[in-house]
Amino acid sequence: MATQTARQTPVDERIRRESELKKLLRRPELGAVSGAILVWIFFSITAGGQGFLSLRGTANYLEVAAELGILAVAVALLMIAGEFDLSVGSMIGAAGMIPAILTVQYGWNIWAGIFVSLLVALAVGAINGILVNRTKLPSFIITLGTLFIIRGLTIGITRLVTGRTQVGGLKDVLGYDSASAVFASALSIVDPASARGSNANFQISILWWVIVAAVATYILLRTRPGNWIFGIGGDPDAARNVGVPVERMKVILFMCTAAAAWLVATIQIVNVGSADTLRGEQREFFAIIAVVIGGTLLTGGYGSAIGAVFGALIFGMVQQGIVFTGVDSDWFLVFMGAMLIVAVLVNNFIRKRASEAK
Repeated sequence: MATQTARQTPVDERIRRESELKKLLRRPELGAVSGAILVWIFFSITAGGQGFLSLRGTANYLEVAAELGILAVAVALLMIAGEFDLSVGSMIGAAGMIPAILTVQYGWNIWAGIFVSLLVALAVGAINGILVNRTKLPSFIITLGTLFIIRGLTIGITRLVTGRTQVGGLKDVLGYDSASAVFASALSIVDPASARGSNANFQISILWWVIVAAVATYILLRTRPGNWIFGIGGDPDAARNVGVPVERMKVILFMCTAAAAWLVATIQIVNVGSADTLRGEQREFFAIIAVVIGGTLLTGGYGSAIGAVFGALIFGMVQQGIVFTGVDSDWFLVFMGAMLIVAVLVNNFIRKRASEAK
């Protein structure tokens, strides 16, 4: 009786099983998550007794992180596609001043002013994208130019209309109460760590941050446009050859960064009740730092929205942690610059290890 050998299903040599270690190392946000944990542990030790670990302390650094995080998530998508938008900082000032002037000076309902501001922001984003596509100049140069143009127009027009660079009184305009419920409400929780029993106010901007991050992550990982974004950043010519609408996607992404700046500006003016032409200054650089800390490559084609979230969280914890420790806030910029350099080195190291891992 002849013995029969069991047939083994042939394995395609092109299919290679990837180890869990390599999968972990390939995640762009790994460095940012690790960094956020280390920063939290550091300030928990050095400033835990000064209020960093309290609910109020947590609410404070989450609020700071949320406003930057909304901007950073949109900037992350654009940078993954291989482009930069340096005009978002000045767009925050302009997008906040438009509804302030329309409501305080001309008696508009604040919702109408907010809507006009959104239209202007989307138009600016579209112009940035079209200029980048048509001129073939680096987006760094194009948006650096629009940064100064928008800032100059905001200051010039505001001075011309109001005679100053700040506009207050937004809390008295039509529609403010309903706008406040959407953009400036807060969840108030009694802080047991406070001797006076004061409340910790978790601003609604944190919820906006979570929503924006969730939508961006879904788009990147679960949709065809998300694949297009990675493809455009990796090789735009190859992406174009396989039918990806490269130019259209870039315009949309520039509009998204401008819309994110509008959302941040709206949250700020409704929350504070005033607008300032210089609001948003240097936010473009902080957003880029948060994105790079989050693992996105400056060359495009690699990154994540979640990484930008943790990059912004690190920013918020450091900014507020320094306050709790009593260190001079001037050292904050030194720390952020150092974090940028370290993040790039760590990301390069992680990607190298990922390519070598079996």
